[in-house]
Amino acid sequence: MYLIDNIFWFPHPSQANEDGILAVGGDLTMERLLLAYNSGIFPWYEDNQPILWWSPDPRMVLLPSEMRITKSLKRTIKKEVFKVTFNTAFPEVIKNCATIKRDGQGGTWITNAMKNAYINLHKNGKAMSIEVWQDDELVGGLYGVDLKDKKVFCGESMFSRVSDASKVGFYYLAQYLIEKDYKIIDCQVYNEHLESLGAYEISRKEFLTYLNGE
Repeated sequence: MYLIDNIFWFPHPSQANEDGILAVGGDLTMERLLLAYNSGIFPWYEDNQPILWWSPDPRMVLLPSEMRITKSLKRTIKKEVFKVTFNTAFPEVIKNCATIKRDGQGGTWITNAMKNAYINLHKNGKAMSIEVWQDDELVGGLYGVDLKDKKVFCGESMFSRVSDASKVGFYYLAQYLIEKDYKIIDCQVYNEHLESLGAYEISRKEFLTYLNGE
């Protein structure tokens, strides 16, 4: 594990330990975050920890065209019970992702510093949110870092306050990425919910080929 402090640099992701932790320290400036994501690295830590930088092996990913759409989700989409928007309420989406209760989790990794950092990325066109509305109420959504040049979307978190809301948001994200010819959605680490939507694990080496245009 590397200590980076104020050095504007990351070691190669292959230097991560067996848990996937590559480095500790640094900051959450836009420049450092973009360097990290473009290198296959992301921050993940809690309030009582220093900033931890990860590059896990294997890596959870989803090809937009391979999203698994169940019959029930198809019915929900067809009924048009939700309205879906893009980039209209980024701060509200990340706030909901941070505060919603999740099974097996006592707290959140989306600290105030993380929220401010990603809101800044969004203001500069480097992060995107998808909002899901029902009767003018925000009931679901997701956000992530948008690597437009590499055609890779790095999903960060999603939330749902009513059944299927986040799945509908994810569906519209996948459709948008297909239209824009994106190669892959980075889901970072294994997640049972994302697996049910079609995500799967690949090696870190294979994931880096997507980032490097190989």
